[in-house]
Amino acid sequence: MANTQEIIDLTERYCAHNYKPLPVVLSRAEGIWVWDPEGTRYLDFLSAYSAVNQGHCHPVIMAALAEQAGRITLTSRAFHSDQLGPFLKELVELCGMEMALPMNTGAEAVETAIKTARKWGYTKKGVSDNRAKIIVCNDNFHGRTTTIVGFSSDELYKANFGPFTPGFELIPYGDVGALAEAVDEDTVALLVEPIQGEAGVVVPPEGYLREARRICTENNALLMLDEIQTGLGRTGRMFAYEYEGIRPDVLIVGKALGGGVVPISAVVASEEILGVFQPGEHGSTFGGNPLACAVARAAMRVLVEDRLAERSFELGQYFMERLVEICGEKAAEVRGKGLLIGVQLKPGGETARTICERLKEEGLLCKETHEHTVRFAPPLIIGRDEIDWALDRIARVFG
Repeated sequence: MANTQEIIDLTERYCAHNYKPLPVVLSRAEGIWVWDPEGTRYLDFLSAYSAVNQGHCHPVIMAALAEQAGRITLTSRAFHSDQLGPFLKELVELCGMEMALPMNTGAEAVETAIKTARKWGYTKKGVSDNRAKIIVCNDNFHGRTTTIVGFSSDELYKANFGPFTPGFELIPYGDVGALAEAVDEDTVALLVEPIQGEAGVVVPPEGYLREARRICTENNALLMLDEIQTGLGRTGRMFAYEYEGIRPDVLIVGKALGGGVVPISAVVASEEILGVFQPGEHGSTFGGNPLACAVARAAMRVLVEDRLAERSFELGQYFMERLVEICGEKAAEVRGKGLLIGVQLKPGGETARTICERLKEEGLLCKETHEHTVRFAPPLIIGRDEIDWALDRIARVFG
């Protein structure tokens, strides 16, 4: 087997440079631990951007993968599979909804939600042709397609990729007044993250989602929550919106739905909303494939039966309290919910990238979010002893 540097050199030679990963190669994983080709062990504190909530290679999920892989893996939606219906039933029951539309990646699911909202607006709300407006928030991250980056407020994501799709209005995140002012008769939806992950684990003011729910209801607009990163136990609830005691009209899920094994995502809503689609109007060859569905069913079972949301809540509180003590003068703020936590560094000191590189040398794999935020998001199966192991190493770096 090639060594770490040989693999990095090969990747840098043949892969487009659209990422800047830490200089580590991962060749094996189990639970919360990963190993490089030389056998060095690291604690995974990123969870593939929260796609590995259940831990790496969970035996229940891997058994479902192996069993299904030996039977049938792909049918396309030209035919029915024996996994799709059961998967959708279990997903909508988990979400408290009525119907779902399966896709593969988070960005595909967001694009699907956008199409859903627009068609609902024209066919149900009565918005005039080509006037549908979707409200989005500054510092959002909903994916990488040209439509989605077109309504980003980050110029890095947009530069040299235009022209962009019209029909979106940006407002400040967490600002109820700005939302109330932006809503008009052409507004079909608000698309928003309950916590902005890529922006640096930004938590909106308490009550924001409740007020957003009220404003959307009063103006007959859909509240669409992107819980691709925050959902499925990550924030200490099955879904982050549960902290506010509300329900969205449209829920977008992905990442951990595939148990860290296969990509699968979905838009979940009522029959009245998703019923706007007719055959041929939207689709995906791989969307809802039997292999991904079987894996997702196991992934959901693990989340529920192992009470991973509850574990995330309990350990997240402990972890955040200790981080506040440890990070001390270097941190401007420690914020988050459950096991999705960001440490905002004070300007003028070390960058988040430097901190993550030093943590890597201590055996802890994290990733910076922009220049001044370090994100901590371990698999939800982590125990208190492993949290303490990580805290010891964080203390060395921040000390």
